[in-house]
Amino acid sequence: MPNLKINNVNISVSEGSTILNAAKQNNINIPTLCYYPDLNIKSDCRICVVEIVGQKGLVTSCSTVVKEGMQILTNSPRALNARKTITELILANHDANCTSCVRNMKCELQKLANTLGIDHNRFPSVLEKLPIDDSNPSIVRDPNRCIKCGRCIDVCKTVQGISVLDTMGRGHDMQVTTAYHKLLSDVVCTYCGQCAAVCPVGAIHEKDDTDRVWSAIHDTNKHVIVQVAPAIRVSLGEELNLSFGSIVTGKLIAALKMLGFTKVFDTNFTADLTIIEEGHELIDRIKKGDTLPMFTSCCPGWINYVEQKHPDMFKHLSTCKSPQQMFGALAKSYYSQRENIKPEDIYVVSIMPCTAKKYEAQRTEMSVNGIDPDVDAVLTTRELAKMIKQMGIDFNSLREMRFDKPDEVTSGAAAIFGATGGVMEAALRTVIEILDEKPLDSIEFDKVRGMGGIKEAGVTIKGETIKVAVAQTLSNAEILIQQVKAGTSPYTFIEIMACPGGCVGGGGQPYGTTHQVSIERIHAIYQVDRLTSIRKSHDNAAVSNLYEHYLGAPHSEKAHHLLHTHYTNRKIL
Repeated sequence: MPNLKINNVNISVSEGSTILNAAKQNNINIPTLCYYPDLNIKSDCRICVVEIVGQKGLVTSCSTVVKEGMQILTNSPRALNARKTITELILANHDANCTSCVRNMKCELQKLANTLGIDHNRFPSVLEKLPIDDSNPSIVRDPNRCIKCGRCIDVCKTVQGISVLDTMGRGHDMQVTTAYHKLLSDVVCTYCGQCAAVCPVGAIHEKDDTDRVWSAIHDTNKHVIVQVAPAIRVSLGEELNLSFGSIVTGKLIAALKMLGFTKVFDTNFTADLTIIEEGHELIDRIKKGDTLPMFTSCCPGWINYVEQKHPDMFKHLSTCKSPQQMFGALAKSYYSQRENIKPEDIYVVSIMPCTAKKYEAQRTEMSVNGIDPDVDAVLTTRELAKMIKQMGIDFNSLREMRFDKPDEVTSGAAAIFGATGGVMEAALRTVIEILDEKPLDSIEFDKVRGMGGIKEAGVTIKGETIKVAVAQTLSNAEILIQQVKAGTSPYTFIEIMACPGGCVGGGGQPYGTTHQVSIERIHAIYQVDRLTSIRKSHDNAAVSNLYEHYLGAPHSEKAHHLLHTHYTNRKIL
């Protein structure tokens, strides 16, 4: 372990540590901008420069490995002056109208400028305004706020394997953009939102739908209901000054009631429904020898990827809609009839951890009557937090409430949908019991849990072992797709989630979502599962009641009409 000094403090760190990591381990703060814990080290911005005693030039702490006997000064006059000058130069080419920015008060550049005491920029603005890309329903790109840190490029290329964004031009003219400056709607973008999640400023963000939702809430002719995805209950608290992974279900419901929603429902109800439909689809394929492996279909980023890159894989996709869209379809049909309210008077809002859900809700086929969307608006976790703050709600003092019926009855299997491997585990709990016709000895499938890129497990059904796989991120999904195409895939069932960690790490989650933060949320998700009295989707009596009195049976004609979908070849040549 090398021995060194940082700011005259003797420390020892592991061999191969960078100066930045060594400083972090010893509670010494070095400002960064292009650095992100889960991405490649780029050392593009130079904000993290430090001085090594006896060395002529400053070095970037994020990329410089420590050596025995190093003496490092993180805040020497040279380092501080360089850091401040670099920040001022960035600000001179940046749209600094901070109060109109979605990242105001949460912007890493703004925080850095404040830390460095920049209340007046010595350099005049050289910003040349460029058009904003808001061509799609999910993501907005504002190049005028871009600081060219490269985080969005890195996450799109190395994590998702898509490379939608890259640098173009040199020097002052360099831009982060798409090929040939195309709109995001015209390139292979899945709208997963990971670029927005890692952007340190407001250059990429979700399309804000809060005003549309406020208008609906205040429209006396509208019956406004809301559904809440499983991952929201373990992430929203972070936006409201609670610790990572805080379970805030009851307070979340109370806050939504205070915002003015007439009914608050749990997407977990239709997650249970998804497992019943998807599970029976898998069972039918196994019994009939139909196309295997079967891929899950509840992640819209993943569906966008297949439609744009691999339309020849459609036959492997489950035809089930996502829980969000199953809820919307039932809201505009079953719920409409039950409450005697016209479908066009019902306004359905979804609270989702995902930016791609905004695109999914606007797909033309996601409409029961072919005219009105089943889901009218989708808000991310960040947008919901914004609305709660706008109303001045003291979240921590709220008295906990329960979901409205019938969605107050859900299973723990539905809750774990929010974590990578959760859909697989929920499906196995149901599929194995139905096929084996006896209760499982253990309902927990540890091998499909965790943050591994690709996880696999063998499960025994009716005396035979089948293999299943779980992949998080689209770059890992591509590996499994290529196996299927080559005819070498050993799997019967495969779960794909586009975002790291699954929905807990979605593109609409609170800023600063790292792998470690996702792990905290995943732990909370499984805690919700353990504390739930019903832990298998097929044991949910409310779902059984829905089939008995409305849908008929899994995969019935009515169920197929409302709960299943088709896919469109959108491959860009």
